[in-house]
Amino acid sequence: MSRGNYDRQMVYEYAKKWAYGRNPKYYNYDLIGGDCTNFISQCIFAGINQMNYNRNNGWYYINGNDRSPSWTGVEFLYKFLISNNGVGPHGKITTIDKLEIGDVIQLNLDGTKFSHSLVVIQNSKNEDGTLIAAHSFDTFGKRLSDYNYYDYRCIHIDN
Repeated sequence: MSRGNYDRQMVYEYAKKWAYGRNPKYYNYDLIGGDCTNFISQCIFAGINQMNYNRNNGWYYINGNDRSPSWTGVEFLYKFLISNNGVGPHGKITTIDKLEIGDVIQLNLDGTKFSHSLVVIQNSKNEDGTLIAAHSFDTFGKRLSDYNYYDYRCIHIDN
C-alpha cells in the first residue's frame, strides 16, 4: 500500500489559522461532546489530503451527520491511526521525545479514559517544551505541562 506524504508545515498552518475559530466546511461539535478530535482530524487532513472512506473502519468527513467515528471520537481516532492498513494517515505509538509537528497527543483527564486530543505544533522533547493546539479548550501554543491530566499517549503520524 502506497502511503502519502505528510506535510507537517501544512498541519501547523492549519492549526494556527483555525485554533481560535471554526472552519465553516466542518460542523462544530462543541455543544454535543466537544470539537477536539474533529479539529485534530482537520489538522491531519490538512497535512495528508487523503481520507479513508471505508464505512466499517475508515477515517472520513462528508458532513456533520456523515462521518466516520474516528473523525470525531478520541478512542476511534487512536484505533484507526495505529491499525490503519489502507489509505489515509498511519500512526504508531511513540514517546514524547520523538514527537514532531503534526503528531497527536491524547489525554486521560479523569483517570478512567482518554478523552481529549491535541496536535503538536512544537516539540522540545518533554512536557514543558511540547506546545500544542486544540479545540474545545481552544488554544495554540499551550504547553502540555499546563494541562491537568492523569496520563497521555503520543501518536506519531508516519506517512
